[in-house]
Amino acid sequence: MAKTYIHVNQLKIRSNLKHGTDDPVITVKQGKKNTYCHSVEIDGPSTVIYSETDKPILSCGARVVISTESEVTPILRNLETLAS
Repeated sequence: MAKTYIHVNQLKIRSNLKHGTDDPVITVKQGKKNTYCHSVEIDGPSTVIYSETDKPILSCGARVVISTESEVTPILRNLETLAS
C-alpha cells in the first residue's frame, strides 16, 4: 500500500466553532485523493511527524502529520465508514 498522510485541518475546526457546524476536520491523503472524516482507524504501524524546518510537510500547509503504509478506515461522526 502507498504512503498515507493524516492531518487535522485547523481552519475547519475554527469554522465549525464559529458557525456551529460539525464538518469533518481530519484529512486522509492517499496520493492525490483526499478523504475527510471525524476519526480514522489505522490498522498497523504509523508515525507522527513534526516538520523540523519552517516548511510544511504537505502542500496544504500541515506541519504535523501521521504517516502510515497500513490500511486506514476513515469514519464520520455518525459512525458511517467511508470507502477509502
